Amino acid sequence: MEHNVIEDMVTQEETPQLFGHPKGLFYLFFAELWERFSFYGMRALLMLYMTSELFVHLGKEDADIKGIGIYAAYGALVYATPLLGGMLADRVLGYRKSIMLGGILMALGHFAMAFPGDLFFFGALGLLIVGNGFFKPNISSFVGSLYKEGDERRDSGFTIFYMGINIGAFLSPLLCGWLGHAYGWHYGFGLAGIGMVVGLLFFWQGIRSNVFGNKGLQPKEYKESNMDSLIYIGSFLLVPIASLLVYFNDLSFLGAELMGAIVGIVFLVALIITLVIMTRVSNVEKGRIVVILFITLLLTVFWAFFEQAGSSITLFAERNVNLFMMNAAQTNSINALFIILLAIPFSAMWTWLGRSGSNPRTPLKYALGIAQLGFGFLIFAFSANFMDASGNVPFIFLIMGYFFITTGELFVSPIGLSKVTELAPKQAVAFFMGVFFLSSMGAHYIAGIIAKVTSTGGGEQSPFWSNVIESVTGLGNTEGMIEGVQSLANYTGVFTQIAVVSFACALITLILAPIIKRLMHGIH
Repeated sequence: MEHNVIEDMVTQEETPQLFGHPKGLFYLFFAELWERFSFYGMRALLMLYMTSELFVHLGKEDADIKGIGIYAAYGALVYATPLLGGMLADRVLGYRKSIMLGGILMALGHFAMAFPGDLFFFGALGLLIVGNGFFKPNISSFVGSLYKEGDERRDSGFTIFYMGINIGAFLSPLLCGWLGHAYGWHYGFGLAGIGMVVGLLFFWQGIRSNVFGNKGLQPKEYKESNMDSLIYIGSFLLVPIASLLVYFNDLSFLGAELMGAIVGIVFLVALIITLVIMTRVSNVEKGRIVVILFITLLLTVFWAFFEQAGSSITLFAERNVNLFMMNAAQTNSINALFIILLAIPFSAMWTWLGRSGSNPRTPLKYALGIAQLGFGFLIFAFSANFMDASGNVPFIFLIMGYFFITTGELFVSPIGLSKVTELAPKQAVAFFMGVFFLSSMGAHYIAGIIAKVTSTGGGEQSPFWSNVIESVTGLGNTEGMIEGVQSLANYTGVFTQIAVVSFACALITLILAPIIKRLMHGIH
């Protein structure tokens, strides 16, 4: 016992501390802040750019469908590649080299988006997809590596890290959205590229300052090999493949839509690799891996609804909300602003609850988070009761809905990041972080289907859903009414369904909570 205490003290001294956390956390905080600035700045413009300029010649409905398809394909693939990037980091590159490679690819992608033309547009998406695969899982895993197992500061540290993500996500829609609208879309995309370069510089400075100690280094057996060069070359060769997959997202493959088939294949490969890993670990680790898979499944549902923010909620804001001091692209910053305001209070709350022994178990946090997401969408849907003559609703409903979506996010996402680094076998942390991000891959694909329904109306509803939707929105049959009212009915009808399904998922999670708690084997 005494030996372990001395060992912990030595580790604490070897790793520089700042504000009660490893100093390296704050370098990763700023690196992720600027990377997310670039990611969300581009995302805020992407759907509006496609529907109002790139595909405007197709007509409103077809442009919406085309744009939503590309957005969903990009979103799915950008979160599929972390599985590969995590595996390569665990086995060959280490976190540091993987993050630098991913950041460089993403910077090139954002700058390519600054040039007009389909070649630059789809090439840029390919660079972003491959780059994110190396960057996203490894910077999150790097944060986890800074804390020892059982460290009560872990959830708090990830919540601080999550605030960095959302400072970038708050600033970028405002700045890139303003620049894109005022001077042209490509200027906004260019600013996103500058943000990515700044993030890389912060990370490089952290390496030079040695704040990470011996964390994130390349495995010793590969330091003298030429595997690095092969991976660098291979990553660039993957770019045109990713670009073509986005371009041909609506083709059929193996009897299914291309993206649906790809999502299914990636999930199957991840499951097979996971099962192989489970044959090589202890029973305790097996149980914990099952929990990671359960969290991934829950988050797939959560993000499928949440990711309407970049597509149908943005279009809803543009077409059916009386905006004030913001354009539709800039409304993407509302969620991030609430994260910034709430992250430190939430971080302090988890730490305080942990010290008093009252911190809710992870399954309960997830049930509460999904329920809050449902309540946010219920507010969006209920706003139809207050529409004006043109079918527009007050801005306050958009803000209130985003508030509850955000509190739900704070109950699940940073906690999930923290728990994966704690639950995963130590030799495969980045791989399981990649599995964790597969939730976003599946979610973007499902979110695309949902977003298309909001654009087309979704056809005739069953009597059950018709009654539920009318009781929430106050809108019955809108046939023959003006376009604005029909548009509002489409959006709020789907938002009502999302709310009901979210509440059902929260209830199921609550029922399963005792089983999940046992499988975690002592991890809170």
